[in-house]
Amino acid sequence: MSNPIRRCAPDLTYHVYSRCIDKSNLMKADRMKDLMIKVMNMALAKYRFELFSYVIMHNHFHFFIRTVEDGESISRIMQFIKAQYARRYNKLMVRSGPFWNERYGDTIVEESEDPGTAFNYINCYIINNPVRANYVTDARNYKYGCVHFYLDENYESPVKLTYNKYFINFGVTFKERVRKFLEIEEQLCRKIIPESVFV
Repeated sequence: MSNPIRRCAPDLTYHVYSRCIDKSNLMKADRMKDLMIKVMNMALAKYRFELFSYVIMHNHFHFFIRTVEDGESISRIMQFIKAQYARRYNKLMVRSGPFWNERYGDTIVEESEDPGTAFNYINCYIINNPVRANYVTDARNYKYGCVHFYLDENYESPVKLTYNKYFINFGVTFKERVRKFLEIEEQLCRKIIPESVFV
């Protein structure tokens, strides 16, 4: 069976994710997560796109990416990130063979009935993925996520992040936006989030 054709266009917001081969914990070590940070920064320097959120787990990652006019397609961006990471990982670990389990998965926010709600669900899911995986009890204690970007106006992210329009529309001041963000996080993360939103 052939792979489905992806919708690749500018001005779309993609939740993209991919798993290591056999779902193995190949990125468990901090230095392997740091390698992904390096590759993400390489992609941001090479291509024009916006990164809203990310989390790097032991055996997979989640990114929230928006493509832009005159920028690269989501397929090209993801091809670069996955290929660069696999090549560098294999060289470091003196291994050969495939690194990733399958093609990356994606969900397009704009294709949902309510993009704003979908964005907030997915953002909450990405940010709290380490909690769901029992790595930590609070996402604020996980090093390889981005929750502090949405809580601290002066936070210096290791990866260039952009505030999405839904966060900006939460209020005039950053304090107002954080308050609304925390309300949404509480509402969405204290109940079962529909799997259909992000897979």
